[in-house]
Amino acid sequence: MNNKEIYLSFRDQIFEALDAQMIANMPRDELSRQIQSAVEVLANNFSQPISTAVRTMTVKNLVDELLGLGPLQPLLEDDSINDIMVNGPDQIFYERHGKIHSSEVVFVNEAQLLEIAQRIAARVGRRVDESSPMVDARLSNGSRVNIVIKPIAIDGTTISIRKFREQKIGLEELVGFGSLSPEMARVLMIAARCRLNILISGGTGSGKTTLLNALSNYIADDERIITIEDAAELNLQQPHVVRLETRPASIENSGQVDQRDLIINSLRMRPDRIILGECRGAEAFEMLQAMNTGHDGSMSTLHANTPRDAISRVESMVMMASLNQPLDAIRRTIVGAVHLVVQVNRQRDGSRKITSISEVVGLEGENVVMEELFKFQPTEGQSMEKVLGEYLSPGIMQRSVLMQRAAYFGLQDELMLAFRGQQ
Repeated sequence: MNNKEIYLSFRDQIFEALDAQMIANMPRDELSRQIQSAVEVLANNFSQPISTAVRTMTVKNLVDELLGLGPLQPLLEDDSINDIMVNGPDQIFYERHGKIHSSEVVFVNEAQLLEIAQRIAARVGRRVDESSPMVDARLSNGSRVNIVIKPIAIDGTTISIRKFREQKIGLEELVGFGSLSPEMARVLMIAARCRLNILISGGTGSGKTTLLNALSNYIADDERIITIEDAAELNLQQPHVVRLETRPASIENSGQVDQRDLIINSLRMRPDRIILGECRGAEAFEMLQAMNTGHDGSMSTLHANTPRDAISRVESMVMMASLNQPLDAIRRTIVGAVHLVVQVNRQRDGSRKITSISEVVGLEGENVVMEELFKFQPTEGQSMEKVLGEYLSPGIMQRSVLMQRAAYFGLQDELMLAFRGQQ
């Protein structure tokens, strides 16, 4: 009998004897001692000798399954891992330093994987079953989780975990990583302090939420901030933060609260700034309205490959909310609401870089005019191992909204210093 069969045999007997309520109120150390005693009894009475190493590993795996995420627990505790991806019980992958690797750990079967997936959802008051086979949730440490089960996920339960970093990454750390230049960091810091409305654009896993968290460091402590997310993962440090989270429909198909509902309600909560974790649908219309009606300094992220694509995506999302609005009216609303678009991209070597900071200047005819303040220029003829390049800037125009706001807040000299340092 192999180790997997031994684990299943011990697991079934121990789980059958356990009281779920007792486990919920028991400290981890006490549970470990009781599980260890049970494993020793079963091992001593087993039909074949079981080594100390197998006994120790069995105890750890049982405790991890009861209190944590089972086989995923070691990956979750590894601070160097950013993402964990489960494609069925036998295929587990993780991302480390921007590169995806295959893991040696596996679930014992689909039933164990599904049980852990359902437990994750239940802990945040959500459910995942045949009638609701997809769910967004979060772990107790703030990590974001997406779960898809059969029949939608053909090869077995799929779990995607975007790990939450307890160590907060600021703009200085991002400069150290090479994600942007010191001058770009200074400009973004000034933009956040001057209450510019900022959209952060990029692909999946490009670092949008990390940058959003970093920019939030420069919001004043005396401002009331309301955050709106599908699964709460923003980690703002200000003392006056109200965190709102969407709610899916119940089994009776009622009670759903989406991001659009939350934005509309947040306007009645006297916010200074509204931060939308990710803009992906009809809520874009309400977000633009908020930016246009005295809630300067609001921020959001969205999926797009370039700043120009980001503006086009916002146009499309607004049309989803209000089909009877002409396109030129939508574009005027965007120009009046959005000040900066920051583009973040994951490079082929796994690094994340801010490849563009663009200011929305205005309208020329039917087109939204944007001025690029900074861009990342890759070095020609470089090696395949690492992406190298430099951050360039053509300077800033006197009619720039950023320049006007910096002057109003007394930060004009600091802003000009950033652009002089680039020349």
